[in-house]
Amino acid sequence: MPLVTSTYKAPFLFRNGHWASIYPSVFRKIHGVVTTRERITTPDEDFLDLDWSKKGHSKLLLVLHGLEGDASRPYVQGMMKLFNQNGYDGVGMNFRGCSGEINRSLRMYHNGEIEDVGFVLDYIGRNYDYKEIVLIGFSLGGNVALNYVARNGQNVHPLLKKAVAFSVPTDLVESAKVLDGGWFNSNVYVRRFLKQLYEKARLKEQQYPGTFDLKAVKNYTTFYDFDHNVTAKVSGFAGALDYYTKASSLPHLKSIAIPTLIVNAKNDSFLSETSYPYQIAKQHQKLFLEVPKHGGHVGFVQFGKDGVYYSEKRALEFVLGK
Repeated sequence: MPLVTSTYKAPFLFRNGHWASIYPSVFRKIHGVVTTRERITTPDEDFLDLDWSKKGHSKLLLVLHGLEGDASRPYVQGMMKLFNQNGYDGVGMNFRGCSGEINRSLRMYHNGEIEDVGFVLDYIGRNYDYKEIVLIGFSLGGNVALNYVARNGQNVHPLLKKAVAFSVPTDLVESAKVLDGGWFNSNVYVRRFLKQLYEKARLKEQQYPGTFDLKAVKNYTTFYDFDHNVTAKVSGFAGALDYYTKASSLPHLKSIAIPTLIVNAKNDSFLSETSYPYQIAKQHQKLFLEVPKHGGHVGFVQFGKDGVYYSEKRALEFVLGK
């Protein structure tokens, strides 16, 4: 398909990618979304928490959050609110250990973890009467969503009809270098994430003593260090490079078999140039790529009376075929 021409026009102050990325996570508030939590047991006796916004609709939106996020984040809630208003129930899937309580197993979530998404889709299909499901993911959750639809190809869950992914590091090898490099990225984003990830490692060490050297983990200054010594160790990878290579969605995008939209802003400081799959999208009948000039990372700020951001408006348009 030809590349999608973006209609996103960022407000003047939000043409700065960093400000567009930071503002929503700090200042945005979503009102009117009431969720109820359902805890489900996984095949390995762990648990996943699902946050439901049920309106009695026959169609369902499943949302996947980003690194160290959860289903209460404004970008998840904003998406569910708009879809609730347009004929969809919503459910936010909290990745393992992200719902306010550390998960039971040593296993942690990561960019290539698609088994849990498949399990959740199967669970919903068995226990609810929805006629169709759409999948939307952000950042890490976007990469997970793309991995799920691409690696399963024609064998995605039969209820799953469309997918949308925002701000996705489809090439983790190169995007990790971008994120770890540069003063602003390393001193603002990476430092904040590593502080949160250290706490996850600390809780895991309490559950499974001797797993990590917490003194070393506390001193890590790059994602590579953490992923090499923590993520890879508990997820069965040989190291960070092995993890990034095997968990990247980019090599698998050609296998996507349902209509799928990727929206990656050109000024997203988390992404490498290789995370914009122009050539694949040009030659693909199901994959659509939109690259707005602005938007930052999971930003796409838009002001109006309805409070809807461009990412939410764009996702709904794509899902409804507009």
